[in-house]
Amino acid sequence: MDTQPIALKEWASAIKALEDGTQIFIMRKGGIVEETRDFQVESEAFFLYPTYEHQRRELLKEDYRGVIDETLTGWSPEDSSVKVSTYAKLVEDIEISDQEQLNKLFPFHIWTENFTEERLKWKRKNPLHIMLLRVYKLDSPVDVQIEQAYLGCKSWIQIQTDLPGDLSMTPVLDDEEFTAQVREIKRQLAS
Repeated sequence: MDTQPIALKEWASAIKALEDGTQIFIMRKGGIVEETRDFQVESEAFFLYPTYEHQRRELLKEDYRGVIDETLTGWSPEDSSVKVSTYAKLVEDIEISDQEQLNKLFPFHIWTENFTEERLKWKRKNPLHIMLLRVYKLDSPVDVQIEQAYLGCKSWIQIQTDLPGDLSMTPVLDDEEFTAQVREIKRQLAS
């Protein structure tokens, strides 16, 4: 698959949940240092760049708290590179502005109610972006050198490491399973 050198930064634990099919979406409002201070979709297809520093166990549902420990195994703040192993295609960007709608998504993700509620309340006038993603696992993960430009609370980064032009990857969920999950999420939101 031909890929673009853009990546969306996300907690390593959330990427793990995407990679194992536990969830098929992420939530975004924008990073603190976003140029516009609001989240904007900059690409329809992108790598998922794992972040480790701000993960907090108490913001994950109890059954998923151990995932943070798994993602921290072998990681150090002094690392000079990060392993990127996931690619995603945006299927739909759903904007949610009220708590009732957000609560309908609770069974479909790893985060606590408190975390999702805080995400929705932050920058109250802006909607919360629910990004439904078709997720692919790279057959061979890529080591990306950490650059100064990648640091800070921003959502999107341009990967400056040379990437192979055509990376081989496998969908995390087959077409039928993915379509069923999308359909169920949309059914819940419509109810």
